Amino acid sequence: LLDGLLKDRVFNYEEKDSVMEDHTKRARARSLLDMVISKGNSASEKMIGHLERIDPILCSDLGLSCNQSAQPATPPPGALSGSGTAACTVEEFWKAKQSDSSVYSVTKASYRSRVALLITNIEFSHEARRNGAEKDEEKMEKLLKNLGYEVVRHRNCTGKEIYKALTDFTDHPKLKETDSVVVVIMSHGKLGAVLGVNWKDGDDDPDEFPINNIFTLLGPEKCPKLVNKPKVIIIQACRGGYHHAYAP
Repeated sequence: LLDGLLKDRVFNYEEKDSVMEDHTKRARARSLLDMVISKGNSASEKMIGHLERIDPILCSDLGLSCNQSAQPATPPPGALSGSGTAACTVEEFWKAKQSDSSVYSVTKASYRSRVALLITNIEFSHEARRNGAEKDEEKMEKLLKNLGYEVVRHRNCTGKEIYKALTDFTDHPKLKETDSVVVVIMSHGKLGAVLGVNWKDGDDDPDEFPINNIFTLLGPEKCPKLVNKPKVIIIQACRGGYHHAYAP
């Protein structure tokens, strides 16, 4: 599949290698899908075409076909009418969504209880400073607040401090009523972990935080208050040895 996408110029060799860096099939599949989706409809159709050729039974089971015609989406309540006026009020839109069984239930009380965790590492003892990260932090905090989340912010944490920040976050009083949570960690990283500010190459006990700890700490055993609630995890960190320029 990767070779076919490479031949179609959906990927370049560096992107193909990036997908193959993941250790498990599930992780490779996730990286592949994320990368293809980010490239738009044409790339997605090419991938589906290759899947149809390689494994038509799987494509049939998944309900995929590159020949499917796009069906126009049903305009949501509140969409503009032909005259340019709103078809319904905000209150009517809210009530319609509350009664729609296909929409995740959100109440006004749960909306007011939204909370997010934002961790940003900028200054490092042995690694390069993450120039421009302050702007990322500022824009992310603004976005989360605009979406109704109270933002719990930490900066320049060691691996142990990241673990403690997440542990403390699971005890936040708003989690019982919230409809969702967002966790954002921005730092240097490597495959499977984000780096603490004291990370040093070659250390016997490296200062790092394994990403899988997030799922353990926010899981049903450690945090039953979040059972059946959406949890959005955003990691901005390298996963390998490639270096990219930053945006000032």
